[in-house]
Amino acid sequence: QASALPQHQRHRGGDAEHGVSGVDEEFPLGDGVADVTAWVACPYCGEETELAVDPGGGARQEYIEDCAVCCRPFQLTVHWDETGAAHVEAVSDDDA
Repeated sequence: QASALPQHQRHRGGDAEHGVSGVDEEFPLGDGVADVTAWVACPYCGEETELAVDPGGGARQEYIEDCAVCCRPFQLTVHWDETGAAHVEAVSDDDA
């Protein structure tokens, strides 16, 4: 049976009519709540900073972030567990 939804409203794995709201297949269905901020300590100066994180970018993300205090860049790895909690690891370029 073809979906009654227009093409731009259809999502991989189903559509809203059949109970799938476009949730990325990497994440199991849950309460729909995932962390959008996380605390991380700079691997150089040790200063703790709150960062905005985007669960919509994938279950595991790696990128470079500059420390807000000492301005040195570090590699940041973020992943979310099945409860939506963000887990963050920061490593210096020396350790990457």
